[in-house]
Amino acid sequence: MLVLPFASFSQEWADDSSLDNILNSKSAFGNDESTIIVVEFWAKFNEANAFTDWNKLSDVQYYRVDIAKSPKSKKEFRVRMAPTIIIFKDGVAEESFKAGLDLECPVDLPELQDAIKEVREASAF
Repeated sequence: MLVLPFASFSQEWADDSSLDNILNSKSAFGNDESTIIVVEFWAKFNEANAFTDWNKLSDVQYYRVDIAKSPKSKKEFRVRMAPTIIIFKDGVAEESFKAGLDLECPVDLPELQDAIKEVREASAF
């Protein structure tokens, strides 16, 4: 059996009641490995511009938050436009990509992968 730690093979949904839990439970305190979580704040009205390459990301956990159903999270992370993509490391927002007035996805796969790599390596010894 092949086991890949922290591999992301599916995108999961989070909401106001679960996002804090997800981010705080992934903290690496006491662990050797940091956990990278990518959260896309999404809107049904702009589904055509959602990030579509989530299944090509490796060694991260990927969640979507519907901003219409999660006003607390939308406010907490200052989401003004959808999609907004935020990279969290050990529960802390480290990098964000926010759609502009055109509402297009603010980041492509190579740029997001580079940002994830930078966040992961930022505190590596």
